[in-house]
Amino acid sequence: MNNKKHIAILGSTGSIGTQALEVIAAHPQNFEVEILTAQNNADLLIAQAKKFKPNAVVIANDDHYNKVKEALRSDNVKVFAGESAVASVVEMDSIDLVLTALVGFSGLQPTIKAIEAGKNIALANKETLVVAGELITGLARQKGVNIFPVDSEHSAIFQCIVGEFHNPIEKIILTASGGPFRGKKKNELVSVTKAQALKHPNWSMGAKVTIDSATLMNKGLEVIEAKWLFGLKPGQIEVIVHPQSIIHSMVQFYDGSIKAQLGLPDMRLPIQFAMGFPERLKSDFPRFDFSKYPSLTFEQPDTETFRNLALAFEALDRGGNNPCVLNAANEIAVAEFLNQKLGFLEMTDVVAGCMDKVKFIARPSFEDYQQTDKETRIKAKEMIR
Repeated sequence: MNNKKHIAILGSTGSIGTQALEVIAAHPQNFEVEILTAQNNADLLIAQAKKFKPNAVVIANDDHYNKVKEALRSDNVKVFAGESAVASVVEMDSIDLVLTALVGFSGLQPTIKAIEAGKNIALANKETLVVAGELITGLARQKGVNIFPVDSEHSAIFQCIVGEFHNPIEKIILTASGGPFRGKKKNELVSVTKAQALKHPNWSMGAKVTIDSATLMNKGLEVIEAKWLFGLKPGQIEVIVHPQSIIHSMVQFYDGSIKAQLGLPDMRLPIQFAMGFPERLKSDFPRFDFSKYPSLTFEQPDTETFRNLALAFEALDRGGNNPCVLNAANEIAVAEFLNQKLGFLEMTDVVAGCMDKVKFIARPSFEDYQQTDKETRIKAKEMIR
């Protein structure tokens, strides 16, 4: 009898995807790779397919289709191409769990398709819940689908409430490293370079998430995601800066007791927890040693310098399509910063401008989200020109 979980990894060549494959390689008795998808990195996708022998792969950029098809001709792996194929393959009967590790808005439609097909989700694409949290969580409830968080902070919250589901949460406390510019003021950030912003003090992540971490937008997106994952009100979510990144987040219950989840910064642990749940699988990850961290420190975030966090709370309060606007404007701003066409502080100006200018929709449909995303991207590019 085969009790292995068959996993689809959307975004297998990115930071989360490659680490998920490390976890799978370490637990061949627990997991089998069913689907791998990538946007552009055809060479790595081919190498992964040859090693893990999935049922199928998808290269979203169809310019690379022939290259991938040819390379895997003798490997008995089906090859598909295009964005629509990514959304279609998640419906395959053989899949037990879909790990969505795509970056940005692109993760939304495949996640919806997977939920509609009754697949459990391991969610590393926070933008899915930021953009359309109400729609996604409602659909998951309707289909009886579990969403297991992969972000280290949300995984920490989830780990703290396992066994406590019947107990009311007073608040959650999301921890933030503060990024590479913690303690700096606005005048010191005017001339920040791409290279400086990509140097995260504790975590190794993809470029988009690393820049979001430097601007505190990443924490803002996590605040919005947490509301939907854990059914919270904005006033129940607090952010605290914890430079050592050892406490990954905390939950305070109605009796005043606080539970925290601790560990060294290593994304493989939350990935493994989400994929293996409800089991904790054995690992050889490095262990935390209290004697090497004689002090763990905490401070309030500086939302005057790092306005993105304040903007995220504002978008959460406004609701409707406002978080979708925040996300789309930020995706464009970060891309332009990485292309060195926009200054570090100017990214926030673009987000704030779009939040003011794009038409507000109180109860958006999926089509409204798509339209809002498209409109915001156009507006953001106009502002940058």
